[in-house]
Amino acid sequence: MKTKLLFSVIFLLTVCFSKAQMDDNFYKPNKVFRPVENVTYEDFSIPVQNDTITGIILKPKSKAKATVLFFHGAGGNVSSYMFMTKPLVDKGFQVAMIDFRGYGKSTGKPTHLNVAADGQIFFDEMIRRPEMKDTKIILYGASLGSQVAAHLARTNKDKVAGLVMDGSLSSFTDIAMYYKPEYKEMISRYVISPYAAKEDLQDTEGLPKLFIHSKEDKDVPYEEGFENYTKASLPKDLFEYSGKHLEAMKTDSEKIIASLEKMLMK
Repeated sequence: MKTKLLFSVIFLLTVCFSKAQMDDNFYKPNKVFRPVENVTYEDFSIPVQNDTITGIILKPKSKAKATVLFFHGAGGNVSSYMFMTKPLVDKGFQVAMIDFRGYGKSTGKPTHLNVAADGQIFFDEMIRRPEMKDTKIILYGASLGSQVAAHLARTNKDKVAGLVMDGSLSSFTDIAMYYKPEYKEMISRYVISPYAAKEDLQDTEGLPKLFIHSKEDKDVPYEEGFENYTKASLPKDLFEYSGKHLEAMKTDSEKIIASLEKMLMK
């Protein structure tokens, strides 16, 4: 009993006085870069403050029908998510994938604030590129990356053609409470989300949105993705599938890609 009480006190003090360190619990960067095979790609790097964010641009074989800006989840790096982006390239989409600070070849350390700021820098840099500036832009957020994608959609909704929220969490606070239910009250009071998808999505009127989630998802509960869907402004669609977290592109890529192509016709 004393040990549990002591741990609770330590946890509370950590939350209250070490907000920056709490970001460490959300981001799990991996520097090991897997081979990118069977697709043409280009590396890019962008200076940010004292660091550099990097990524890759995947090129379709013919003229791109649109550009997808892809924001990956908490673990791995851009090379870990090729199973989600290569099907898009095979269907004629150009895909730019970013590694935030600390991930892959990017330097520095990710925090909620610099990830959001770097997301905007990445967005601005990409839409200026000659091969992208005349294409329609779709934002694609996978898992934790959905927070950045939703935030960018809110602040740039007149510049994008659509938003995809795949396995999305409703806020940093909500996902923390899911993983630490025994500290739900403390987390709700002290783990403050500087931005939250469930709030940003309310201010995306007129922007087509696709929500993808499995009811069997154990990494991010279906309830969080469904809350994002219900709170999002119109227009919006919900695609439910059976399987693990972020596996829809493996089993239902044709349906997902058809939804993205529908966004381009708006």
